[in-house]
Amino acid sequence: MSIAMTRLILFVRDVAALKSFYQTSFGFDVVEEIEGEWVVLKAGHVELALRLVGRPYRDRPLVPDSSNAKLVFSMPSGMAELRDQLVSAGVQMSALKRYDGFAHTLCDGQDPEGNVFQLSQPDLDMRPA
Repeated sequence: MSIAMTRLILFVRDVAALKSFYQTSFGFDVVEEIEGEWVVLKAGHVELALRLVGRPYRDRPLVPDSSNAKLVFSMPSGMAELRDQLVSAGVQMSALKRYDGFAHTLCDGQDPEGNVFQLSQPDLDMRPA
């Protein structure tokens, strides 16, 4: 049996705002959309779907760092420049970091609803030729 992840769905309060954020920040194209309720963005091999959260949850306060999920976006180069652009646009971003034995530079950020994402860039010597 072969199973592959093809789509991740985030339940969000403002579909249009998150759509704009992910399009503007990462250049993701829209695959399908029901305005204000649902949008699917092409994020490499996986689609990122944004679904309007159910009515009972729309007025609850956002709780920072309440998710146990992190979206990881890999890029071959240009991560430091993208981080600088995001910071200039007011996006909350951590500093660039590295871990011994892991040949990637990483940086975490938060989208407008507090969903945590990570940028990951492999070291030069680890990139495909």
